[in-house]
Amino acid sequence: MAGIAIYPGTFDPVTRGHIDVVERALKMFDRVVIGVADSPAKQPFFNLDERLDMLQTVFAGKENVLVKPFSGLLIDFARDCNAGIIVRGLRAISDFEYEVQLAGMNRSLAPEIETVFLTAAQSYAFVSSSLVREIARLDGDVSEFLHPEILARLTTKLKACK
Repeated sequence: MAGIAIYPGTFDPVTRGHIDVVERALKMFDRVVIGVADSPAKQPFFNLDERLDMLQTVFAGKENVLVKPFSGLLIDFARDCNAGIIVRGLRAISDFEYEVQLAGMNRSLAPEIETVFLTAAQSYAFVSSSLVREIARLDGDVSEFLHPEILARLTTKLKACK
């Protein structure tokens, strides 16, 4: 496959599972645009600028990865980026039903844009940003789930919130 794919999410914070999905998507597509959703309704722990900066740090030097913010409909963002593919990661069966609903709605609104599901690597199948934040908040070790720079930022922000 070739072309541009969008990998959307809140990335609050970006985990090794997210990184794995991007690296695997790069094997299939010429470029991956990481769409960082503003998502104020989700009340993210890191603000949009912090999340953008973390992703840019993690993917520094990868010229075929572009990190961009978006709000509004994902399909509008995909069109703005000239992307014909939306990449979604699946961790467990519980993700599948919701993701299939989203893919169906996106296909209804934009039949020219396909959704591709990538299953999480076994070692990250149980990792979510919210779970990592909660474990870190309770002083648990989340170092195996985060890039060292992201771990440092999470630790610093948690200390500032106490």
